[in-house]
Amino acid sequence: MKGRGGTAGGSEILGRMSTPPDGLPVYRVLTGPDDAAFCRRVSEALALGYELHEGPAVTFDGERVVVAQAVLWPRGT
Repeated sequence: MKGRGGTAGGSEILGRMSTPPDGLPVYRVLTGPDDAAFCRRVSEALALGYELHEGPAVTFDGERVVVAQAVLWPRGT
């Protein structure tokens, strides 16, 4: 995908690891307000080698938009 080209090199190397780095879980759900900090957290997970699982879930808590994005560690060989 062209949109992920900036992190592809690092992701390809890390994606070969059988488990995520630093003891992180294979499956993660990132949640938070729909802001730049949330987008950075998702971007950091992608840079580590995680892949998006489906699209995000979006809701409104009465004050702000809240987003949830699941990420999965790829099953390597």
